[in-house]
Amino acid sequence: MGNKVATFTEEQLEEYQDCTFFTRKEIKRVFKKFREINPSVVPRTMTGTEPITVKVPCDQIARMAELKENPFRHRICSVFSRDGGGISFEDFLDMLSAFSEQAPRDIKVAYAFRIYDFDNDQYLGTEDLAKAVQHLTRDELTADEISLVCSKVLEEGDVDDDGKLSLGEFEHVITRAPDFLSNFHIRV
Repeated sequence: MGNKVATFTEEQLEEYQDCTFFTRKEIKRVFKKFREINPSVVPRTMTGTEPITVKVPCDQIARMAELKENPFRHRICSVFSRDGGGISFEDFLDMLSAFSEQAPRDIKVAYAFRIYDFDNDQYLGTEDLAKAVQHLTRDELTADEISLVCSKVLEEGDVDDDGKLSLGEFEHVITRAPDFLSNFHIRV
């Protein structure tokens, strides 16, 4: 039997398992995926502070196969990066956990809301909705068409008529999208 180097301590694995929707095996698979993005930056062992201090640049995360075709890839990185200075392993683990098939609907809705909230004001206003529509349609709609879509979304979802969607209003709108859960996931 050879000496196997532990990537994480038992305590770390327990904590990650408690804080995510992953098994130990999946956590190790997530680490392998993280390390493959930039093996010269990410060490083989993460038993100290490395899971929060070692960071991979967001542009490298955005190029990974699971995100590279996603029109929100840069926004996703921004939302999951705790300090905006790249993605740590713990950020990456949080991101993939939120996008996992095991994550409950309310977690997915909350993160989708944050991804669409481009100005980070905790509401989806007309500008946020317009940017989301532009991303979703890859800039194929005219300004008038985007405006029409935004006004229809607000007409349907803005229950309190304040010209923007709160998280609760967004959740109500998104519940009517049957493909939301199937599209808001990344397989590990």
